Formats: sequence, structure tokens, C-alpha cells
Amino acid sequence: MNRYHLPAMLIGLGFLSVTAGSTAPTDRTPDPRLSGGATTVSETGIHAFSHPAANTSLLRRDSFFIGNAFFKQPWVSAPASTRARDGLGPLFNANSCQGCHVKDGKSDALRAPGAGPHGLLVRLGLPARTPAEREQASIRGSLPDPVYGDQFQPNGIPGVDGEGRVRLDFENLPVRFSDGEVLTLRKPLLTLEALNYGPLAPESLSSVRATPVMIGLGLLAAIPEADILALADPEDADKDGISGRPNRVWDLNRQQTVLGRFGWKANQPSIAQQTAAAFHGDLGISSDRFPEQPCTEAQDACRRATQGGKPEISTEILEQVVFYASMLAVPARRSVDDPVVLQGERLFRQTGCAGCHRPAFQTGSLPGFPELEQQSIQPFTDLLLHDMGPGLADGRPDFEASGQEWRTAPLWGLGLVQTVNPEAGFLHDGRAASVMEAILWHGGEAETARQAVLALDKTDRNALVHFLESL
Repeated sequence: MNRYHLPAMLIGLGFLSVTAGSTAPTDRTPDPRLSGGATTVSETGIHAFSHPAANTSLLRRDSFFIGNAFFKQPWVSAPASTRARDGLGPLFNANSCQGCHVKDGKSDALRAPGAGPHGLLVRLGLPARTPAEREQASIRGSLPDPVYGDQFQPNGIPGVDGEGRVRLDFENLPVRFSDGEVLTLRKPLLTLEALNYGPLAPESLSSVRATPVMIGLGLLAAIPEADILALADPEDADKDGISGRPNRVWDLNRQQTVLGRFGWKANQPSIAQQTAAAFHGDLGISSDRFPEQPCTEAQDACRRATQGGKPEISTEILEQVVFYASMLAVPARRSVDDPVVLQGERLFRQTGCAGCHRPAFQTGSLPGFPELEQQSIQPFTDLLLHDMGPGLADGRPDFEASGQEWRTAPLWGLGLVQTVNPEAGFLHDGRAASVMEAILWHGGEAETARQAVLALDKTDRNALVHFLESL
């Protein structure tokens, strides 16, 4: 049997029921193994995050693999004979998308002091204080540093100096469980050093970011907006201590403020805009959405560098990469009937984790992506912003997200993250080397759940982790 057609087999045997029309979020899909509904693939190896949706036709698979080629292949500086892939930089973080998104999964954990690890970047910004600054931030998300922009780029093409070096040190924070076991968390301390264009602005804010897992993005895009907004409770009207709220962000294509769904702070409205922004900020590749080079007035050599066309990535190629990113399949859950996993699932609910990590949704319509429509999915997120407390705060606002707010990260595929990349870390900056470390960093609205986990005995803690690793 072809291992990538588990959903098709289950549909044929009557185990999966796909209901037409959008419904409110549900607690459980008909088959708990099918995290992505009929799009789910049965893969548990190092390439678990790199397959097209299982219900993709052969013709559409061709489009998927064309997009994959542009996602994986390195870009080069202009001028070059490889006209379809020139225009790298002048300043950049990596020379390919795959250079940070290791096998479409997460980047490396923050394991040792020194230079930032593979796939890490640093967001920059200034606080918006005046009405004019707040108006600018409502379009850009945040105000850029006047010298280094809104993203620190340590690399430059020949003739252009990179912006500097990223250094990380750590503060050890021991945490004690009720049974006496101690787990030491490590808080990253960022230094931007060897700056080549002068000092940052005195008020400049910085935020370390690791790359997220890319699976299921198209399914998240297909969740009806009304179903996401129905979960918002900004004033905590039900008094459960959880007050998720949506981020409202600027859509460059529609030229209006819309619901944000993607990114660590839900600061991107669509996969297309997120992809174009990554090409622009991470690779220095211009597009129709981001037509200018990512150079500030202080960076003369960057501004004078040869471009690889205007724009440097064509609309056609960008659309192929967007198609690829939209169609990356979610792997099936594992060990769903294991008694330890079932106990962990009960604890997940009892400790309050499911208050933000909502298990299931039903997708609605998504023009151009019929494979992703009307699917019962289990992303374990609400796509809303939550105050996670001072321990995870970066202090950097992003559109309506405060410096302590983060979007609830989807948990599907969690147990395969370190199979795909054994060096991967968890949370927005990769600081957590294990699932339990990630849990213990939760605070703010999740503080009650954190305290409940700290009160669990060793057996129950292991069960909770086993459940999360089954996702």
C-alpha cells in the first residue's frame, strides 16, 4: 500500500466523514488520526513535513514540486546567468527558503552561547508614540530602526557589508515540580555586535525568532474567519482567565486591515503576503508586494547594488512557491489508542491547555484550493493572540499585538519536529529544547495551566508529553 494515501483508504472504508459547509469549531474529528482530514499523509520519517496533501491530483503535484524547487534552490547575487534566481540581497539572512526552514520544519534550538544558530533571525522596531507613528505602524506592523530597518541581516553580497553579528548568552532559571524534580530553563540574552552601520536607535526593540513548521498552512487559511472570531474573548467575559483576541493587520493586496493568521504574532494576513515578506526580509528578494530593496538611507552600498530585475522574483514563481507552502500536508497522528496517550489527552484538557490550543475546526472555502475545503482538521490552535506573560515577552508590538502577546502556535506535527530536525527547538525563538521546557515557559493567560502541570506527578507529566508527541 502507498503510505501517502491513508486518508483515501479511510474514506473508501467509511471511516472519514467530510461534512459540507462551515460549522463552529468541534472538539474532535471523526478519526483522531487524520489531523488534516483527507489531506493527511502517513509519514513519520525525516521528510514527514515535505509531502503534498494526500488528495492532490497528479497534475497539481507537478505544480507542488515546481514550487518546491524554487523553495529549496539557492538564490545568487545579480548579475548572473541564472536569471530566474538572481537578485539575492544585497543584505540577507539566508540564500534559500530551505536554508532556514530545515526540511520544512523548525530551525535549530538555542543550545550554546555564541553566534545565533541555523535559521534564526532578529526582528527590530521602535515604539510608536505619536499619532503619525501609530498610523505608520498600522500599515507596517512596527516602526523600523532608522539604520537597520525592521530585520537584522548579518550577511551581505560581495561589496556590501552584512549588518553585524548575532550573539546569544543565557540565564539559567531552575523550575521545581511539586514532587521535587527540577528542570532548568534557559532564557536567551541577545547582543547585536560588530555593527557595520553605526549604533541602533536608543529605543530600538529586538526580538529573536526561529522558523516555524510549515505544514497545514493552507488548511489554516481555509478556516472561516467567523469561527476564529467566535473564540475571541478580549474582556474575559467568561472569567476563565483566557482572553484571546485577533490581530488586525494590513493586507497589501486588498489595501485594507484584515484578520491576521500567520506568523508568531499573527502579523500576516495570507500565505502569499507571508511568503513575499520572507523573500524580501530573509533573502533580500523584491516582488510586486515588496518592490524596494531592504536597504535604509544609512546603507549606501546596499542601495547602489545591482538588482536582479524589477521585481526580482516574478509573480509566476512567487505563486508557485505559495502553492507549495499552501499544500504541505500534515502527518497523521500516532498511537491515538495508547492508554498513556489517552491519559495525556485528558490531562491536556484538565490542566486548561485546550483553552487556547483548540483541538479542531472545519475548513470552509478557499478559492483555488479545492483539496483543502470542507475538511475536519485538528490544528490545536485558535489563531488568536494571548498574553503569555513577562517570561516570553519581547517588548516589540506588531500591529495590534503587544510585546507580551503571541499567537497560539498550532501543535499538529509536534511529535515529529525533532525527527525532521534533531537540533530543532520549540517556542518562537527556539529556546526550549524539549516539549516540557516549552510548557514551563508559559505564563500570563497560561499561568493557571502551567501551575497545574507543575503539580502533576512524574507519571502524569510523562503522559502529557506522550500525548503531545502523538500529535
